[in-house]
Amino acid sequence: MMIVGPVTPGQVAFFIGFVSVLAAWIYAEFLEYKKNATHSKTHSDLNLVELNETVKEGDRAVLLEGGGLQSVSPRARSSSVSSHIFRFLLMEESFLIEYRLTLRAMCEFGALLAYFYICDRTNLFGDSKKSFNRDLFLFLYFLLIIVSAITSFKVHHDKSPFSGKSILYLNRHQTEEWKGWMQVLFLMYHYFAATEIYNAIRLFIAAYVWMTGFGNFSYYYVRKDFSLARFAQMMWRLNFLVLFCCVVLNNSYMLYYICPMHTLFTLMVYGALGILNKYNEIGSVIAGKIVACFLVVILIWEIPGVFEFVWSPFTFLLGYTDPDPSKKKFSRLHEWHFRSGLDRYIWIIGMIYAYYHPTVESWMEKLEETEVKLRIAIKTAVATIALTVGYLWFEHIYKLDKLTYNKYHPYTSWIPITVYICLRNLTQQFRSYSLTLFAWLGKITLETYISQIHIWLRSGLPDGQPKLLLCLIPNYPLLNFMLTTSIYVAISYRLFELTNTLRVAFVPSKDNKLLAQNIIAGIAISGILYTLSFIFLQVPRLLV
Repeated sequence: MMIVGPVTPGQVAFFIGFVSVLAAWIYAEFLEYKKNATHSKTHSDLNLVELNETVKEGDRAVLLEGGGLQSVSPRARSSSVSSHIFRFLLMEESFLIEYRLTLRAMCEFGALLAYFYICDRTNLFGDSKKSFNRDLFLFLYFLLIIVSAITSFKVHHDKSPFSGKSILYLNRHQTEEWKGWMQVLFLMYHYFAATEIYNAIRLFIAAYVWMTGFGNFSYYYVRKDFSLARFAQMMWRLNFLVLFCCVVLNNSYMLYYICPMHTLFTLMVYGALGILNKYNEIGSVIAGKIVACFLVVILIWEIPGVFEFVWSPFTFLLGYTDPDPSKKKFSRLHEWHFRSGLDRYIWIIGMIYAYYHPTVESWMEKLEETEVKLRIAIKTAVATIALTVGYLWFEHIYKLDKLTYNKYHPYTSWIPITVYICLRNLTQQFRSYSLTLFAWLGKITLETYISQIHIWLRSGLPDGQPKLLLCLIPNYPLLNFMLTTSIYVAISYRLFELTNTLRVAFVPSKDNKLLAQNIIAGIAISGILYTLSFIFLQVPRLLV
């Protein structure tokens, strides 16, 4: 098996950490097995004799995981004083048993990242070229829609948090479904190199960013939770997986451009509402904040030279150089400027829609209570206007060539998004329906986006664009598509679950002191592992 690319200190650090955790987990499983076996034997022996002795009041016991009774040891009583790190290094048995499931999740996460590396950085599996067939592309997509409609069609009756009624305007099921069907097309666009739908893909990414503004504004405006814990959980969700992919695959953060984009716009929503948040109930304050957001975007992205001035200190994080020789002419910040600039306004539009969400919902509530003929007339007028505007946008904007379209996109992407929202929420029936298969896929869009680059497609080198397909069944492209897609979706869903499991373990929701300690410990452990790995890599060179 040949490895492509140099071995980096980050990769060695990951390997050392993974092996350490793996050893601890295996030992924890052995301890758990031994404990359960001992308990089973004791329980069997107790069934053979009649117990006539009563348990003395002074005898104390605790019920551990698995149902076993074990007396409390002095060491267990003082375990809270011991540092978790030292207990881990000392392989303390009670600690390993207590955190066995967390260790298992960490090992599984590490094993999946190792699979990423094997697929994308070694020649163990083959690769094949992309090819586009419009008939096959449309057949597969519409087949998925039909199967989803047959197997996962569901009617929801959720109550609105504002009115208490089942208006369901832009409800969670609907937005998850929206993300799901867009994500499928986004992924198929990459797999089949369907360049003819490039403009649609730009629109889908804008819709994701719109949801970032809409969802985060809704949360902070309603919940008023600007705590450190909430912020850390949000950053964990967006960047935990991609951080390890950057380390293990030796890639730049900007290769996964969706992650820095969503992180930036999430931070901007957080900052907009977090500053002077006690005044957010005042309409004029929200209006001022939204205007300020527009002014900040105009200042950074519209005025020449300001973008480079603001972001050049972050080139180490947001810089990207495509290994393709034809792309060498671009600066390190070109990719960040292009990607972030395309959707620089749409997140603010999402905030505006979120702010007026209760108002629109109350209008819909009143509309549903009006006389039938008037209700039908109003809905017909809304549909007619939406379809007309959508048609004009399609004819005069969408049909432009990609370079020209990109110039108009930041200022026009809100139009088709608004048209879709109007049509999707036109009637109570439309609003209450969803295809749960697409909604399920919508929940794992981040994982499917990141994973596709390494276990569905292939780049083959650090920072390379995924121009090839992973090939597990040579000469059978459709069978290969079926197999690699099944593995890819299953792993993406598992990564989604593991990310949430580890977030619960390491990002406490109500203990800022513990959260700060975890952050410091994480930085310290990473620094130690990186230093050790750097030394290990230098030793062979010194011996030459």
